[in-house]
Amino acid sequence: MRSIVLALALIAGPVSAHELWLEPEDFTIAPEATMTVEIVNGSDFVGQSLPYLPQRFAAFMNFTPEGASNVPGRIGDQPAVQSQPPAEGLNVLAYQSRENLVTYDDWQTILDFVEHKDLTGFLEAHAARGFAQEPFTEVYSRYSKSLIGVGNAQGSDQRTGLETEIVALTNPYTDDLSDGMRFQLWYRDAPRANVRFEVFDRAPDGRVTQTFYVTDAQGMVSVPVQPGHDYMADAVLIREPSPQLAEANNAAWETLWANMTWGIPAP
Repeated sequence: MRSIVLALALIAGPVSAHELWLEPEDFTIAPEATMTVEIVNGSDFVGQSLPYLPQRFAAFMNFTPEGASNVPGRIGDQPAVQSQPPAEGLNVLAYQSRENLVTYDDWQTILDFVEHKDLTGFLEAHAARGFAQEPFTEVYSRYSKSLIGVGNAQGSDQRTGLETEIVALTNPYTDDLSDGMRFQLWYRDAPRANVRFEVFDRAPDGRVTQTFYVTDAQGMVSVPVQPGHDYMADAVLIREPSPQLAEANNAAWETLWANMTWGIPAP
């Protein structure tokens, strides 16, 4: 399967939105090693490390070949995760934030965001709901995952119950990567077809490039990868908030952000 590449090796620019991702100190660790993971808010693999604060997330789980468990932590820990992995194999951390608010200051910022995330149909839907071209408040939530290889790193990613999520169909630590990494993007119980899938590639020298792909009719996409590089994928959907959510926050729209990080071991 070949993905449609909209823009190749673009240097991430100033219109980049702020992602929230899970960044392990090492993507592959020994079974007895400490799993150290930061929760980071920023862009282009550069951002602010956030402490372990349960009031900020609705769920923080680790899925392994032996089952699922809560990610342990102490309030205020930074890095947020500093614990031994519960099991050898592929550990899949899944983080769901609580709802947050952002107010766009001007219409051009909104246009830049819509273009960057390729939110097709948003402007027409905004007008159809009777809204003017002026600042508004948005509710947003984050659905971030990370693939960490522990010991033999065997296993596979899976649906974790996040409302929107990226599922890796390839294990980057055990599978043949000559044809790249394959993913499937989900929203609730349906694949997200024909939408933007954004990938950040961090080279060993720290240089970050940004590439846009489009999922196919089954919500799948294939991403070329290189040894020694770290990767982050991101996909955003926008929807009309529920009446209760809109009224409680005076919000016009709601966005849900799916994110995933992984690394490719150096040869």
